[in-house]
Amino acid sequence: MNGPSKKIAGTIYARQALLPEGFRDQLAPAAEQEALIVRSLVDSFHSHGYDSVSPPTVEYEDSLLVGAGAARGPQMFRVMDPDTQRMMAVRTDMTVQTARLAATRLADAPRPLRLAYSGNVLRTKGSQIRPARQFVQAGVELVGCDSLDAELEVIAVAVEGLQNVGIEGVSVDLTTAPLARALCEEFGFDETATNHILEALDAKDVGALESLPSDAKNIFGQLLASAGTADRAVDLMQAIGLSGAAGELVDRVATLVAMLATRLPDLSLTVDPCETHGFEYKTGIGFALFAKGGKGELGRGGRYNVVYPDGHAEEAVGFSVYLDSLMAVLPLADLPKKLYLPYGTKLEVAANLRNEGWRTIQGLTEGGESLKEAARLGCSHIYSEGAVSAL
Repeated sequence: MNGPSKKIAGTIYARQALLPEGFRDQLAPAAEQEALIVRSLVDSFHSHGYDSVSPPTVEYEDSLLVGAGAARGPQMFRVMDPDTQRMMAVRTDMTVQTARLAATRLADAPRPLRLAYSGNVLRTKGSQIRPARQFVQAGVELVGCDSLDAELEVIAVAVEGLQNVGIEGVSVDLTTAPLARALCEEFGFDETATNHILEALDAKDVGALESLPSDAKNIFGQLLASAGTADRAVDLMQAIGLSGAAGELVDRVATLVAMLATRLPDLSLTVDPCETHGFEYKTGIGFALFAKGGKGELGRGGRYNVVYPDGHAEEAVGFSVYLDSLMAVLPLADLPKKLYLPYGTKLEVAANLRNEGWRTIQGLTEGGESLKEAARLGCSHIYSEGAVSAL
């Protein structure tokens, strides 16, 4: 290639290195660390009987907007299918796809159905907490069980999976997203008033509740004040004396807290009965996963409905974790140790070294100084005269 051609090629490559905002190249050792974390998480899910599924990255738009997917519509990348002229979309969340599989291809599979997944998801816009627009999601869905034992199992699987990849100080924050809406219905508030109340509760803004009737203001104020450590929160929520659907949900939270204390006695557990943002499609108890020293949540989950083509629904509980959040908490892995094999090293010797766990870099040029070549290629060790030596 002559000089001008090289210059043109260099300019093109420079432009190619500039990626859209929210996207990035993942290089070593981070790329390998991420892959190892995903593998460890999925192995942990498998050990509890969850079978892996792998839905496509792109589906027809209407398939991804069913149930919980409706809230993700504005975040979807869309493209027209040239064959069918139907609009397709890139998945923003794999939970919706797993629910589709449960309601269609796996509709006749024995219940409870346990499914695991991992893969990349894309979103049109990042957030302040998660600026990335492409990241890996991994999780499980337990479909077809309305017992609290489903929540208990899924939370335990989530905690174990995070601990297995090195996350320390895992904590869980339980939420009751349907509680506030159920109370609004009992008080007879219209949709405008309900949305105002939900926004105030999400923002923990007691002052925004001042215009409510005294009985409603009192109950919502007590709910806001009850957020905190699980035992305290449960006591304060039960003391309110709620009835109907709201009261049943409080009782379920109290029971789940007791179950978690028995199964995971060292787990840091909190309850926030007024948190609804991001849990809008949950039909029961939701939860968010955190780690000591982390800046945001590592993942979230909870109970929701799998909607079937004929309109009927099935109970499900699941959770997802986000690999970018996990990577931000974990220390970056060191570059792997590599062993330089000088030119002419016998193939069987190289194979034996790899079987012992070494990563080998084969010299491809005869002659030269092997020590310098090994150092230039970033090797930590060299094979010489039948032995392995550190550089």
